Amino acid sequence: MSVAGTSTGPEGRDARGAPPSACGAGGLDFDQLPDGLVVADERGRVVGFNAAAERITAVPAADALGQPLEKALPLEDLEGRRWWQLTDPYGGLSTRTRQPERNLLLPGGREVLVTARYVRAEPLGPVRRLVVCLRDTEARRRTERSHAELIATVAHELRSPLTSVKGFTATLLAKWERFTDDQKRLMLETVDADADRVTRLIAELLDISRIDSGRLEVRRQPVDIGAAVSRHIQAYVAAGQPAERFLLRIEQPLPDLWADPDKIDQVLSNLLENAVRHGAGTVTIDVTPTASPREGEDTGTSVTVSDEGPGIPEESMNRVFTRFWRGSKRGGTGLGLYIVKGIVEAHGGTITVGRARGGGAEFRFTLPVSAPAYLA
Repeated sequence: MSVAGTSTGPEGRDARGAPPSACGAGGLDFDQLPDGLVVADERGRVVGFNAAAERITAVPAADALGQPLEKALPLEDLEGRRWWQLTDPYGGLSTRTRQPERNLLLPGGREVLVTARYVRAEPLGPVRRLVVCLRDTEARRRTERSHAELIATVAHELRSPLTSVKGFTATLLAKWERFTDDQKRLMLETVDADADRVTRLIAELLDISRIDSGRLEVRRQPVDIGAAVSRHIQAYVAAGQPAERFLLRIEQPLPDLWADPDKIDQVLSNLLENAVRHGAGTVTIDVTPTASPREGEDTGTSVTVSDEGPGIPEESMNRVFTRFWRGSKRGGTGLGLYIVKGIVEAHGGTITVGRARGGGAEFRFTLPVSAPAYLA
């Protein structure tokens, strides 16, 4: 530990005397911990103060070492009560072994998450070491803001189709006889389209939940990636896009690809929709054999989707695959590319974004091609 790493307490014991289990520390160099670590001896004097504690508290370790804990780390709860006087770690119940995580305040009002471990030489004996962990709340606040933004986005995206569905169904039920067959068909088609929109949004939310929790399942089967791209192009042409807008180039021979066909369709759908909706000119799809992104494999399959539109600003490149990124044009949930990245990585692949030769955006994902282990 910087400064504290060579310092000793009044009895000559190194600050590293804190148990490795405290704060989840598995090694002895507590300066490498991302969390702040403060260690006090049996008299309540600070004998350990790692680099993260310096950063979080803005107190140099040299100023904290040897000081009473309540002076070196003057914490207050959210009601303004002095924390160490309130908890009395050295004079409280001898059955206590830890303090659960609490949100406390440093001088100046900065919030930190604090946990503590009471180290005793024997059960019910006096406290020989007090090990305190400090965590900055900013990362948790970012997570909470992300969750709040996700809820707000979902609520907004659900409101429009559900309002339409409710309005049309209520109108049809109340005034069925007043409408012609063509009017009824138009209303029902609108309800059907809006129901599909809600279904897609729910599917996106489920995908995000599985990606964030690491539970996205990949059911590998043989996939003809060239045929899959062709199906998507044909669907766009059938929907009114000119056939000449799409250029599909497949470099043969391609290695056999084992992947989840439904999820690969989802990746292709998002990338092609992004190119058609936000790009311009010809949408080019290149399917080529390439080096595998997975160690121990020689070959992989790469798919590149590029357009001739304005492209993505350089300063936005590192945010493309984050939640809610929508680029310069509004519309959609902004979750599609986040899900695409999660699906590709669940396959053991990689995905990148850059600028195409024609000036537009270029997305390239690469997948390993090996068969599942039970067929190897």
